[in-house]
Amino acid sequence: MSEVEITTDGSCLGNPGPGGWACILRCGQHERVLQGGVADTTNNRMELIAAIEGLRALKRASQVTVLTDSEYVRRGITEFLPRWKANGWRASTGKPVVNRDLWEELEELVGRLPRGDVDTRPRTLRATESRTV
Repeated sequence: MSEVEITTDGSCLGNPGPGGWACILRCGQHERVLQGGVADTTNNRMELIAAIEGLRALKRASQVTVLTDSEYVRRGITEFLPRWKANGWRASTGKPVVNRDLWEELEELVGRLPRGDVDTRPRTLRATESRTV
Protein backbone atom coordinates (compact mmCIF):
# COMPACT_ATOMS: atom_id res chain seq x y z
CA MET A 1 0.00 0.00 0.00
CA SER A 2 1.30 3.47 -0.87
CA GLU A 3 2.18 5.96 1.83
CA VAL A 4 0.96 9.45 0.99
CA GLU A 5 1.72 12.63 2.89
CA ILE A 6 -0.67 15.54 2.34
CA THR A 7 0.47 18.98 3.52
CA THR A 8 -2.42 21.43 3.69
CA ASP A 9 -3.01 25.12 4.32
CA GLY A 10 -5.76 27.64 3.87
CA SER A 11 -6.34 31.29 4.71
CA CYS A 12 -8.38 34.33 3.87
CA LEU A 13 -8.12 38.09 4.07
CA GLY A 14 -10.60 39.66 6.44
CA ASN A 15 -12.24 36.46 7.68
CA PRO A 16 -14.68 36.46 6.00
CA GLY A 17 -13.14 37.65 2.76
CA PRO A 18 -11.31 36.34 -0.27
CA GLY A 19 -9.45 33.15 0.51
CA GLY A 20 -7.30 30.40 -0.85
CA TRP A 21 -6.20 26.87 -0.10
CA ALA A 22 -3.40 24.59 -1.21
CA CYS A 23 -2.23 21.07 -0.60
CA ILE A 24 0.84 19.13 -1.60
CA LEU A 25 0.54 15.37 -2.03
CA ARG A 26 3.77 13.40 -1.78
CA CYS A 27 4.21 9.71 -2.51
CA GLY A 28 7.80 8.55 -2.79
CA GLN A 29 9.48 10.77 -5.39
CA HIS A 30 6.17 12.02 -6.78
CA GLU A 31 4.65 15.35 -5.80
CA ARG A 32 1.40 17.00 -6.84
CA VAL A 33 0.27 20.52 -5.90
CA LEU A 34 -3.40 21.49 -5.82
CA GLN A 35 -4.70 24.97 -5.10
CA GLY A 36 -7.81 27.07 -5.35
CA GLY A 37 -9.63 30.08 -4.05
CA VAL A 38 -13.04 31.50 -3.15
CA ALA A 39 -14.18 35.11 -3.40
CA ASP A 40 -15.98 35.19 -0.04
CA THR A 41 -15.11 32.62 2.62
CA THR A 42 -13.55 32.05 6.03
CA ASN A 43 -10.16 30.82 7.12
CA ASN A 44 -11.63 27.64 8.62
CA ARG A 45 -13.46 26.77 5.40
CA MET A 46 -10.23 27.16 3.43
CA GLU A 47 -8.35 24.92 5.88
CA LEU A 48 -11.05 22.26 5.54
CA ILE A 49 -11.20 22.49 1.75
CA ALA A 50 -7.42 22.01 1.52
CA ALA A 51 -7.72 18.72 3.44
CA ILE A 52 -10.80 17.64 1.47
CA GLU A 53 -9.21 18.31 -1.91
CA GLY A 54 -6.04 16.47 -0.88
CA LEU A 55 -8.00 13.38 0.14
CA ARG A 56 -10.28 13.62 -2.90
CA ALA A 57 -7.22 13.54 -5.18
CA LEU A 58 -6.14 10.08 -3.97
CA LYS A 59 -6.45 7.58 -6.80
CA ARG A 60 -5.93 4.34 -4.83
CA ALA A 61 -6.05 3.02 -1.29
CA SER A 62 -3.19 4.59 0.63
CA GLN A 63 -1.82 5.05 4.11
CA VAL A 64 -2.36 8.78 4.59
CA THR A 65 -0.75 11.37 6.84
CA VAL A 66 -2.22 14.87 6.76
CA LEU A 67 0.12 17.60 7.92
CA THR A 68 -1.77 20.70 9.01
CA ASP A 69 -1.16 23.79 11.09
CA SER A 70 -4.91 24.03 11.76
CA GLU A 71 -6.03 22.90 15.20
CA TYR A 72 -9.58 23.24 13.89
CA VAL A 73 -8.97 20.57 11.24
CA ARG A 74 -6.77 18.33 13.38
CA ARG A 75 -9.02 18.30 16.43
CA GLY A 76 -12.13 18.16 14.28
CA ILE A 77 -10.99 14.94 12.64
CA THR A 78 -9.58 13.35 15.78
CA GLU A 79 -11.90 14.61 18.56
CA PHE A 80 -14.92 16.69 17.58
CA LEU A 81 -16.62 14.68 14.83
CA PRO A 82 -17.81 11.80 17.02
CA ARG A 83 -19.20 14.24 19.60
CA TRP A 84 -20.89 16.43 17.02
CA LYS A 85 -22.60 13.44 15.42
CA ALA A 86 -23.69 12.05 18.79
CA ASN A 87 -25.14 15.47 19.64
CA GLY A 88 -27.11 15.73 16.39
CA TRP A 89 -24.50 18.00 14.79
CA ARG A 90 -24.63 20.43 17.67
CA ALA A 91 -21.52 21.99 19.21
CA SER A 92 -20.97 21.95 22.97
CA THR A 93 -22.69 25.36 23.03
CA GLY A 94 -25.86 23.76 21.67
CA LYS A 95 -25.57 25.71 18.41
CA PRO A 96 -25.37 23.98 15.02
CA VAL A 97 -21.86 22.95 13.99
CA VAL A 98 -20.31 25.53 11.70
CA ASN A 99 -19.17 24.21 8.31
CA ARG A 100 -21.17 21.01 8.73
CA ASP A 101 -21.26 20.50 4.95
CA LEU A 102 -17.47 20.35 4.80
CA TRP A 103 -17.12 18.22 7.95
CA GLU A 104 -19.54 15.66 6.48
CA GLU A 105 -17.56 15.57 3.24
CA LEU A 106 -14.26 15.22 5.10
CA GLU A 107 -15.70 12.44 7.25
CA GLU A 108 -16.84 10.56 4.13
CA LEU A 109 -13.40 10.83 2.53
CA VAL A 110 -11.63 9.69 5.71
CA GLY A 111 -14.07 6.77 5.91
CA ARG A 112 -12.90 5.56 2.48
CA LEU A 113 -9.34 5.11 3.72
CA PRO A 114 -8.25 1.53 4.43
CA ARG A 115 -8.40 1.85 8.22
CA GLY A 116 -11.15 4.46 8.13
CA ASP A 117 -8.96 7.02 9.79
CA VAL A 118 -6.19 9.44 8.97
CA ASP A 119 -3.04 10.37 10.84
CA THR A 120 -3.16 14.12 11.42
CA ARG A 121 -0.07 15.78 12.72
CA PRO A 122 0.27 19.44 13.49
CA ARG A 123 3.09 21.11 11.65
CA THR A 124 4.97 24.31 12.11
CA LEU A 125 7.11 25.58 9.26
CA ARG A 126 9.88 28.08 9.84
CA ALA A 127 10.08 30.83 7.23
CA THR A 128 13.12 29.15 5.65
CA GLU A 129 11.12 25.95 5.15
CA SER A 130 8.00 27.48 3.65
CA ARG A 131 7.12 26.97 0.00
CA THR A 132 5.28 29.16 -2.41
CA VAL A 133 2.48 27.31 -4.19
